[in-house]
Amino acid sequence: QVQLVESGGGLVQPGGSLRLSCAASGRIFSIYAMRWYRQAPGKQRELVAGIISGSSANYADSVKGRFTISRDNAKNTVYLQMNSLKPDDTAVYYCNLVLVTGSDRVGDYWGQGTQVTVSS
Repeated sequence: QVQLVESGGGLVQPGGSLRLSCAASGRIFSIYAMRWYRQAPGKQRELVAGIISGSSANYADSVKGRFTISRDNAKNTVYLQMNSLKPDDTAVYYCNLVLVTGSDRVGDYWGQGTQVTVSS
């Protein structure tokens, strides 16, 4: 059974940095796509960053130049490096991975969410 565990959230001052991690465990052949979403109170969940295998990363306009999505294939872990954080970045962040789990099996998985609060 595949599980995703997120970590790295917390309280940070404006201008600070955080790195979120999303570790996948279980029977995984490869990561086909990886995305980070966020949801602020009273707002809809929005796509922050994403990569589909073989293509370049895409970012929401609000985070371009500040956030970077990356992965460590050996660890089946996806990261979101967040720099120059602003109060508007405050939200619960979710990772979403599309994983190849068999010769003809693909699954869509979500992390449990991690709170990021940017405040002085």
